[in-house]
Amino acid sequence: MSIFVKRKSRDAEMRSLSGDRQTLRQSAEREFKRQFFGLLLVIVMWSLAMGWLLALATNAQSAVPTAEIGTVDVVPAQYQLGQELYLENCSTCHIGIPPAALPTQTWKNLLQDSQHYGAQIKPLVDPPRILVWKYLSTFSRIQLDDEETPYRLNNSRYFKALHPGVQLPRPVQVGSCVSCHPSASDYNFRQLTAEWK
Repeated sequence: MSIFVKRKSRDAEMRSLSGDRQTLRQSAEREFKRQFFGLLLVIVMWSLAMGWLLALATNAQSAVPTAEIGTVDVVPAQYQLGQELYLENCSTCHIGIPPAALPTQTWKNLLQDSQHYGAQIKPLVDPPRILVWKYLSTFSRIQLDDEETPYRLNNSRYFKALHPGVQLPRPVQVGSCVSCHPSASDYNFRQLTAEWK
């Protein structure tokens, strides 16, 4: 075979290889684009689904008008049984106080003590005690390190902060809540008398 024939066959092979490489490159580029758009589609669908779920959750919380809520805080379903048990056990003798009025340490001590403001009570036992504690600890506030644990409303800085500019009766008693919150006995502290609206 002559050099000319060998060169022609080598050139043909090179073109064939070059064509194969180009075909492979184009195929790889198409596959990359397909995977990229597939991933992009998955991200967009995931974002839409999460947005839709978030919108549902937000709408579910805002579906209840504040006039119907009653309590100071909206109580999620996982704490509602604890709230019901709290009211069942505590508001039979006096008005149930919203957890935010006293710090968490006060509520902890009150749940553990059988002496309740001069009256002997039967302390809650588990599991109701745990449910009530989860409700109270979630919706109460922390106590400062240098702060004494308040056991009376008029000693609680939170109670004072919740009532700025209010001339509180002396002494502040649980029953005096009704003078400004007419539905306090129903654990509704959102409804106020006409002078505070």
